[in-house]
Amino acid sequence: MKQILVIEDDLNIAELQRDYLQMSGYRVDIVQDGDQGLQKALNESYDLIIVDLMLPGKNGLEVIQEIRKKMEIPLIIVSARSEDIDKIRGLGFGADDYITKPFSLAELIARIKSHISRYERLRGSKSSQEIISHGALEINTASRKVSVNGKDVKMTTREYELLLFLASNPNMVFNKEHLYDALWGEEQYGDTTTVAVHIQKIRKKIEKDPAHPAYIETLWGSGYRFNS
Repeated sequence: MKQILVIEDDLNIAELQRDYLQMSGYRVDIVQDGDQGLQKALNESYDLIIVDLMLPGKNGLEVIQEIRKKMEIPLIIVSARSEDIDKIRGLGFGADDYITKPFSLAELIARIKSHISRYERLRGSKSSQEIISHGALEINTASRKVSVNGKDVKMTTREYELLLFLASNPNMVFNKEHLYDALWGEEQYGDTTTVAVHIQKIRKKIEKDPAHPAYIETLWGSGYRFNS
């Protein structure tokens, strides 16, 4: 049975999530404090973590940032903050997805299933040794390591998956909706802001000049293209 940690200070919302998740076959722990939530996340084993942004103790962004330093695990923000800047900050700190309150419980379950299944598929991949090389950039699909000019580049699971998808399909143009559907799934629930944020993060890690990218090009009005 998959286990989920809910870090949410509003007990009514947390219990509503827990009850619905339990009915869907998940085990759920609730923590209402950022500091305690971080310790529980780091010291116990979970398949996915749901984090609110406004928490006593460490706030949600601090919790996500600290978790990302230690481990790769699907992280979903559930917050009342609905502005694009909040979504961009949350995703920039390492969250995989952002859901705005009030939210559909069916949507939450759909996103949870999608993130867990994709994470397990990546983690359990047994692909043979292969190096995808484009100039100074190398992607080792067996070890799932990325390097630029021989120096390892640390990436989250989602960043790696998005980069690999684009690099495996060089010179093809993909719009945000296509990339969200291909990488995150559940297109009907998609928020393509997350695609743009992850592209920006990848560029900062692999591009010599992120403002004038050589690898991942933006074609305004069309989408993104990986230049081989």
